[in-house]
Amino acid sequence: MEELRDRVERFVRAHELIPAGGEVTCLVSGGADSTCLWHLLGSLGYQVSALHVNHGLRGADSQEDARFCAEVLGAEVVERDGRGLSEAELRGQRRQVTGCYKLRATGHTASDQVETILYRLSSRGSATGMEARRADGVVRPLLTVWRPETTAYCDAEGLPFRVDESNADTKRGLIRDEILPLLRRLHPAADANILRALDLRETLPPALAELLAAPAGSKRVDLGGGVQAVREYDRLWLEHGPLDLDREVQWGPWRIRSDITGLKVRSWRPGDRLAGRTKKIQDVFVDAKIPRSEREAWPLVVRGDDVIAVPGIVDHPGVEAERAEA
Repeated sequence: MEELRDRVERFVRAHELIPAGGEVTCLVSGGADSTCLWHLLGSLGYQVSALHVNHGLRGADSQEDARFCAEVLGAEVVERDGRGLSEAELRGQRRQVTGCYKLRATGHTASDQVETILYRLSSRGSATGMEARRADGVVRPLLTVWRPETTAYCDAEGLPFRVDESNADTKRGLIRDEILPLLRRLHPAADANILRALDLRETLPPALAELLAAPAGSKRVDLGGGVQAVREYDRLWLEHGPLDLDREVQWGPWRIRSDITGLKVRSWRPGDRLAGRTKKIQDVFVDAKIPRSEREAWPLVVRGDDVIAVPGIVDHPGVEAERAEA
């Protein structure tokens, strides 16, 4: 179990999930995952408390879960009536209860991550997973731990835990009990290979990863250093952010100068029009026979949202532009 503790500790430190020796409230159900979380974080020297929300959905079993969490894990138990609520509504109910706690930890594992990727891939068309830290103060220290490992940890430490048979009736249960077994028949390493779908996101700047994962549409994100990534449905490109034309600006092969104050140089954006005219810049490019592949990188000189010059195509008396020979 020391290897498992070391793995979790490295993950917590790498993602700065919990301050060293800091306080954290574990959101516990009584199952092996959250029981492992509660005990393991305590063994690593964190000041651990526990909280259990009882929705009362399974009658006597729910009451037994609450009793177990209170007596074995020392959890505070909060009662809420969740009967008739959807999975999303139950999550919202739990967040209402737990939102007053500054730092909360959940027992989501690598196995949960795989199920999340599959669900989002099928429902949203994007292979995204759960973040190690949520913006609202929820952390997930066990995302490098597989579900069988939490059960093995509890067994090795002599920790009892509860089994929730109702999980099979959820969307996650459908993926766990029916879809993943079929995928493992295709390849025994299916779980690990699905998890690798997140590797690309982890090596990209967060803003760019978010752009790639977003549903199809139009979106622009700032990557820093004057570079922006732009997505128009199935097309993606990088462009310079607006540069002040208060000195000579080099934009690709172009050198652009002006004595007029308040001007900027930027790339073309759909909907841009020439200042004082109805003609779209897209039509300017078409008339000038500029290939579509070159348009996103072509510089525009703008004042505010008004395009006053398109170097090499539309001149302005106060703007000089020279293009280096290829």
